[in-house]
Amino acid sequence: MTVDDKNLETSPFLVRLWQKQKENIQILVVALLLAFLIRTFVAEPRFIPSESMVPTLLVGDRLVVEKISYHFHPPATGEIVVFAPPDALQAEGYTKEQVFIKRIIGRAGQTIEVKQGKVYRDGKPLTENYIAQQPNYEMSAANIPPGTLFVMGDNRNYSNDSHIWGFLPEENIIGRAVFRFWPLDRFGPVRF
Repeated sequence: MTVDDKNLETSPFLVRLWQKQKENIQILVVALLLAFLIRTFVAEPRFIPSESMVPTLLVGDRLVVEKISYHFHPPATGEIVVFAPPDALQAEGYTKEQVFIKRIIGRAGQTIEVKQGKVYRDGKPLTENYIAQQPNYEMSAANIPPGTLFVMGDNRNYSNDSHIWGFLPEENIIGRAVFRFWPLDRFGPVRF
């Protein structure tokens, strides 16, 4: 037995202090583990860095992105997803850590076209009351391949999206934007 062990055994104060610190360390370890698991598998916060989703999402908005629902059902048109850049964007210098956020416009098997300021899905114009302005470009009809999505920013003319780089592989999806927690005056669910 060392001198330190003897002092620890004979001093009730040191014993109580060690027990409290031991409890604090255990609580801290559990909290860190839970935070890691929640962020990895359930939900995580994200920051909007660009104007590509204006007016729905503004620069500086902070969102909760949930990661569970797509294990139970496929992504749906109209949902706003956060994703890792596909190969075409990585070839332009984006890294996997630089995530994007866009709205799902079309799913596998559907055809998307942009003409005369409107987006068409399977030949029918979309009613898009959430966009900043009508697209000022044309895009010939494109059939969406299996396992991919067609995504666009709500700020159509200022968005680096599928009309530029192609289809988004579903496996690149990190999660779905569900809730804005900042700024407080825009606090609430993200509408689809």
